[in-house]
Amino acid sequence: MLLSQKDYHFEYTECDSSGSRWRVAIPNSAVDCSGLPDPVRGKECTFSCASGEYLEMKNQVCSKCGEGTYSLGSGIKFDEWDELPAGFSNIATFMDTVVGPSDSRPDGCNNSSWIPRGNYIESNRDDCTVSLIYAVHLKKSGYVFFEYQYVDNNIFFEFFIQNDQCQEMDTTADKWVKLTDNGEWGSHSVMLKSGTNILYWRTTGILMGSKAVKPVLVKNITIEGVAYTSECFPCKPGTFSDKPGSFVCQVCPRNTYSEKGAKECIKCDEDSQFSEEGSSECTERPPCTTKDYFQIHTPCDEEGKTQIMYKWIEPKICREDLTDAIRLPPSGEKKDCPPCNPGFYNNGSSSCHPCPPGTFSDGTKECRPCPAGTEPALGFEYKWWNVLPGNMKTSCFNVGNSKCDGMNGWEVAGDHIQSGAGGSDNDYLILNLHIPGFKPPTSVTGAMGTELGRITFVFETLCSADCVLYFMVDINRKSTNVVESWGGTKEKQAYTHIIFKNATFTFTWAFQRTNQGQDNRRFVNDLVKIYSVTATNAVDGVASSCRACALGSEQSGSSCVPCPPGHYIEKETNQCKECPPDTYLSIHQVYGKEACVPCGPGSRSTQDHSVCYSDCFFYHEKENQSLRYDFSTLSSVGSLMNGPSFTSKGTKYFHFFNISLCGHEGKKMALCTNNITDFTVKEMVAGSDDYTNLVGAFVCQSTIIPSESKGFRAALSSQSIILADTFLGVTVETTLQNINIKEDMFPVSPSQIPDVHFFYKSSTTTTSCVNGRSTAVKMRCNPTKPGAGVISVPSKCPAGTCDGCTFYFLWESAEACPLCTEHDFHEIEGACKRGFQETLYVWNEPKWCIKGISLPEKKLSTCETVDFWLKVGAGVGAFTAVLLVALTCYFWKKNQKLEYKYSKLVMTTNSKECELPAADSCAIMEGEDNEEEVVYSNKQSLLRKLKSLATKEKEDHFESVQLKSSRAPNI
Repeated sequence: MLLSQKDYHFEYTECDSSGSRWRVAIPNSAVDCSGLPDPVRGKECTFSCASGEYLEMKNQVCSKCGEGTYSLGSGIKFDEWDELPAGFSNIATFMDTVVGPSDSRPDGCNNSSWIPRGNYIESNRDDCTVSLIYAVHLKKSGYVFFEYQYVDNNIFFEFFIQNDQCQEMDTTADKWVKLTDNGEWGSHSVMLKSGTNILYWRTTGILMGSKAVKPVLVKNITIEGVAYTSECFPCKPGTFSDKPGSFVCQVCPRNTYSEKGAKECIKCDEDSQFSEEGSSECTERPPCTTKDYFQIHTPCDEEGKTQIMYKWIEPKICREDLTDAIRLPPSGEKKDCPPCNPGFYNNGSSSCHPCPPGTFSDGTKECRPCPAGTEPALGFEYKWWNVLPGNMKTSCFNVGNSKCDGMNGWEVAGDHIQSGAGGSDNDYLILNLHIPGFKPPTSVTGAMGTELGRITFVFETLCSADCVLYFMVDINRKSTNVVESWGGTKEKQAYTHIIFKNATFTFTWAFQRTNQGQDNRRFVNDLVKIYSVTATNAVDGVASSCRACALGSEQSGSSCVPCPPGHYIEKETNQCKECPPDTYLSIHQVYGKEACVPCGPGSRSTQDHSVCYSDCFFYHEKENQSLRYDFSTLSSVGSLMNGPSFTSKGTKYFHFFNISLCGHEGKKMALCTNNITDFTVKEMVAGSDDYTNLVGAFVCQSTIIPSESKGFRAALSSQSIILADTFLGVTVETTLQNINIKEDMFPVSPSQIPDVHFFYKSSTTTTSCVNGRSTAVKMRCNPTKPGAGVISVPSKCPAGTCDGCTFYFLWESAEACPLCTEHDFHEIEGACKRGFQETLYVWNEPKWCIKGISLPEKKLSTCETVDFWLKVGAGVGAFTAVLLVALTCYFWKKNQKLEYKYSKLVMTTNSKECELPAADSCAIMEGEDNEEEVVYSNKQSLLRKLKSLATKEKEDHFESVQLKSSRAPNI
């Protein structure tokens, strides 16, 4: 059977080792293979057609694409995202578990995927990890290119490639995609090797709070390097190609449309229909409502009046001729103009003009020169909004369409400026303020790192949906970074951002009513109002007042001269005078000695009196004892990895803290980084102009997401914030400037050595910390923890803070012990040996000191031997003791005999008391002992008694003793 060309198509075989291939015919259905054309040798494997051409397989020649189609030659392009194109797939992972594209996903990631949104594809918004994957086989080396929007650093976005050798990117850092500015599309391209390449677009959200992340948007994915394309691609709806050989399709203009593969665009019925640029169909015009117009104030006229004018939102898409449509309100109502803003004056004209240099005005009076000895306080203070100031501009932007291109995003309204209507609810309404630089007053010479100026604005938001106001800062036109954001309705409040660098700044306010993809105006009444914007020390600013300045010593005029760093203006003479030691010069006041603010306890000022700092030495008196501390060993940055913690869906993360205890003469040494793959990298340039990925402070914090495969060496670091950039003081007290360390916050110290506390604060305020953040570091002596010691946080506040504003740390180390003194050791004396005595010195136990003085060397001194005299003394003492014992026994015996004889004599007398007394006799009766004691008639001293008794036997006479009886007087 003879087959027609409709029954089969041609394909190439795989290339062989010689780089050759064959063209073969493949039947389109299950038909008899007989009659197919014979294989023929094909084009070489590296052959490809040019852009706008395709390879016609029958003749193997390149032909131009027809009208309504296009071709990249050797590439493919994905620019339609109404649905996921063929070859793409979604894979979600959560908690290291591959979920896959099937319905078997756990509830946490069941709905997590990349979502097609027409012109682009949108990433997930949760904390699941979702990969968009596409595999392509390249016959030769090529590249992949895509456009993207990545504005939220609360979501990680990485793009990487695996080839058929299972190799990924050349370096790990190459796969991290850079952040883009709000409303701007960035581009990313990577070279591809020949062979099979698997492309991954992977996102992971970090939901630390209730605020949802902004998704990543990707569009126009182009892959170059395929060997050939055998057909041209039709133009997608809303585009057209009117010439053969096109490599790109053109977008249909507004109020026209086209279908797929169109050669031209078709116009809509202008009376009843409309379409946006790049539309695939026309839409019926709705009836006009109050949401379709806005009011403006005209510039002031010569009478000082402004007119209220009403205008339709352009482009006008509504109809006034329908039954329920409203008409535009009449314009022309006159009202009194608000006064000029401070620093401006109308000078009798209808518009306000800035005051000339050297003059000032409050906006209601004409400009006047500053008095002698003063200078203009330059800056901007916008509080009246009749017209948009010259250094501000407004615009509107939408990611998915061009509805609001050319619209004013904000409208002036007298005493405030408010967000405009926009084209859709998800538009970004942009307000910009451009300031070419900041510098301190003439009399102040600012040091590096000191405040140069500040911008303050008062605002409120009124929302019924998920509106968000972003405040962003661009430095030197490099990149715009979100400084703060507010979601939902917020009452009237002020916010201040401090400037530390003299550079060109662009401040941006971006308001979005909802981040959901919508093309209507359901929430047009949701708005933000800004009442005032104030910028101090602006380079090209105007003056609303004058301030005192320093005068040259030999000048009598009003010329101001700059004071050297650390000098204030003396009130009496208007001359520069240096601040006293250990004081720093206030940024907000330089007039009078009170401008010199005393440093906190335990701190000193830098040489230029710009900041106060600690030299890591501390002195304290305790119970008449001087304690001296040397923390210089701990002055290098200390780190703490705290956690793990988990988000509401179980994503594990850590809090990583860097602490620079003393800094380096006021220089903040702790660095925290964003969006890098190794948070331990130290090769950071502290003076870099790029603030995006680096913050420097005394204390800073990063959020660390552990890697799924490589541990902490490949961890992800994000959400770096400054916890402390100003040193307050060091003291043993637990309270300083409203920072209080409660007693039960940390375990009680086992020693009597007092803990030393370092106190810091942050000058940056947030919506939750209106007074800024503060930090207290408790230094505790612990001899068991040598070197850098151990840093910990309170157990009741595992994140280091209980309220998100005040952070507490306990740093235990032997290096936190006081320096050793003579009170920390004692001496031990040895025995005298051979005329020498040894004295040793040992530390008191337990030892609660370090370094300081060293133990004295052992001391050897001469001494007299005491062995002989010790023996003599012992002998004499023993003899005397024996003698005393013998005498005692002897006299005790004699005394007993005397008492016995006396008692006998008394008893004899009593027995004869009724008889006449007999004559006394001195003879010795029979049986009596001549050694018996006698009783004297008169009392003798003890010494005489002893003497008489001792000589009694030697003497040959007796004493007569008169015996007295109790009854003798009666007889």
